[in-house]
Amino acid sequence: MDTRFRAVHVSLSLALVTLAAACSSPPEPTVDDEWDRIRIALIVDGQRLTGTLSDTPAGRDLLAQLPLTLTMTDFGSVEKVAELPTSLSITGAPPGADPAPGGIGYYAPWNDLVLYYGDQSYHDGIVRLGTLDGGVDVIGQHTGDLLVEIEHVGD
Repeated sequence: MDTRFRAVHVSLSLALVTLAAACSSPPEPTVDDEWDRIRIALIVDGQRLTGTLSDTPAGRDLLAQLPLTLTMTDFGSVEKVAELPTSLSITGAPPGADPAPGGIGYYAPWNDLVLYYGDQSYHDGIVRLGTLDGGVDVIGQHTGDLLVEIEHVGD
């Protein structure tokens, strides 16, 4: 009987600890967490698209250059590219990436900002900067040059 009592006591104790952990509050955001919420807006063909930049040296460098107005050209029928005024730091970035449609990237060898509207395979030199919330079709429907205004819109 003593063994059963201990087993029930241990089971109830574990259940209470699990319940207490599940009900605890999430940690307060830190200064670094604020980068996860860096919101940008892109004005493309009169439409406002929104996105988020990543907490990376390259993302911070791009943010420092905003607002920007760029003339983007089509490349490979999967992306729009434009040379940036100043290069971005790629410190700590992987050697390449396989961006998805809606991705915002940086092609370091050419100092290009890239908006992906199609499926781009892995390529060395691509650095992921962030993502668009939607509107990829607005970017991809243009076959010629595309004027894009990019600005920081806060949190």
